Amino acid sequence: MNPSTVLARTLVDELVRNRVREAVLAPGARSAPLAMALHDADVQGRLRLHVRVDERSAGFLALGLAKGSHRPVPVVTTSGTAVANLHPAVLEADHSGVPLLVLSADRPATLRGTGANQTTWQADLFGRAVREAVDWPAGASDGPAVRATLCRLLAAAAGTRSRHPGPVHLNVQLVEPLVPGLAHDAAAWPPGRDENRPWIALDPDPPALPTPLPLGPRTVVLAGDDAGAAARQLAERAGWPLLAEPSSGSRTGHAPVAAYRLLLGSECLGGAVQRVVVVGHPTLSRPVTRLLERDDVEVLVVAPTGRWTDPGHRAVQLAREVTAEEDPGAQEWTRAWRRADAAAMAAVDRVLAETPLLTALEVAREVSRAVPPNGLLVVGSSNPVRDLDLMAVASPVGERRMVMANRGLSGIDGLLSTAVGVALARRPTRAFAYVGDLTFLHDVNGLLIGPEEPRPDLSIVVANDDGGSIFAGLEQGGPAHAHSFERVFGTPTGTDLAGLCAAHHVDHRRVHDAASLRSALASPRPDIEVVEARLDRRNRRELDNRICAAVAAAIQ
Repeated sequence: MNPSTVLARTLVDELVRNRVREAVLAPGARSAPLAMALHDADVQGRLRLHVRVDERSAGFLALGLAKGSHRPVPVVTTSGTAVANLHPAVLEADHSGVPLLVLSADRPATLRGTGANQTTWQADLFGRAVREAVDWPAGASDGPAVRATLCRLLAAAAGTRSRHPGPVHLNVQLVEPLVPGLAHDAAAWPPGRDENRPWIALDPDPPALPTPLPLGPRTVVLAGDDAGAAARQLAERAGWPLLAEPSSGSRTGHAPVAAYRLLLGSECLGGAVQRVVVVGHPTLSRPVTRLLERDDVEVLVVAPTGRWTDPGHRAVQLAREVTAEEDPGAQEWTRAWRRADAAAMAAVDRVLAETPLLTALEVAREVSRAVPPNGLLVVGSSNPVRDLDLMAVASPVGERRMVMANRGLSGIDGLLSTAVGVALARRPTRAFAYVGDLTFLHDVNGLLIGPEEPRPDLSIVVANDDGGSIFAGLEQGGPAHAHSFERVFGTPTGTDLAGLCAAHHVDHRRVHDAASLRSALASPRPDIEVVEARLDRRNRRELDNRICAAVAAAIQ
């Protein structure tokens, strides 16, 4: 076999030996050896291949597969701008600690700077966003070196030793010929370790002993994205209020406070907090950020990986894992939060009942209720995740309702592809995605899936208010800026989502009220479907103000 074919087949064989089970390919000429090796592995059942024609969608599909499986997933592209289109997914993987392997095909280094077609300096294209980057030289196909290098990169992606998982980049310079010769035997793989073992076996680090927390201060546990069950268990064990974002994985049991974002402005609740234990990556609200920046609040951060959240630079302690005994002095403190939470949610319900038109908050509530045990919800950035933050009711412990989001950098790009990837990786009892119309349009190529590609059963709920309603609640949404708001922030498009879905051969349903939405979510159609909830965003700022006023009055 020629050097490029040998290199490609060695890489794919070692990927499989390292328990890589999913791979994403965006086709191109220079990456042909990798494409053919992946195809052969897929045909033989060694891994599952997903082909996409849009590199940005391919990157987020790989991100979703990696988030859902908790394993490194390679995304393979050809050279030139194809690699650059992976940058958004790489940045999200960097900030959310997702093990992503960029495997980019390249021209030989001798062509860089010569004006050769589709040739640029792509070896260090992602800069500090990747944990490690390797530029593999042209014509080099030494098996042990290839396998050892790939093992090192996969370990870096998984954070096996660093406890800092994230993306890595292997840029391979491939020389012609780029296809195998006539004598190529698709069943032959270059030899590796016996018994299909990886070239280098890495034992995991032993678990750390938890750090005990002293009792006494009025404490809340703040669970951000991917905090997991540990935050909920800590809050329940100590008896502290739990402020859990929807994608924290902690919003179960009796400890979560649903309306915490609205209660943090209360002097007797948010103003009385003395200590915050931060778990995961909280990103959703300014009240939380202000809490973490206060001089009179002690901030303790639980960070099992090499990154942690401390936007106010106030953290006084960092621990991989913490524990606490029951805090008898916190009983009245926690009861006050629960009473206020019940009053606040009753006030929210009254305001929504008085609103004649379907609201985004009601859409969030219906979507949350529709997720069954062992089900999955991937939620988009902007208003959907914040509406869900208020309206999602804590589910019973053990029902394994998974809520996931791209909160590393909180972008609206790639959400449909991410949701497809997570649903394919996890195979839940039922899978939903909940996004706004701009998020849907930003990744409509996520619906561009070939007829031979694996497809999940996925219901995509689109809260369509024709524009960016999140800005209505910010400073630029105030009356003083009404003259510029609609064009540069509201950004209506008037796009026919039904027509877009028809072009992609995707089922589409449109609903206008909570009852029809509830009915649509209760009767899913197979494959990918879109349920469009039509909304009017003109009253969004006024609705938010009414809710804030009602809650403030209810908890006085």
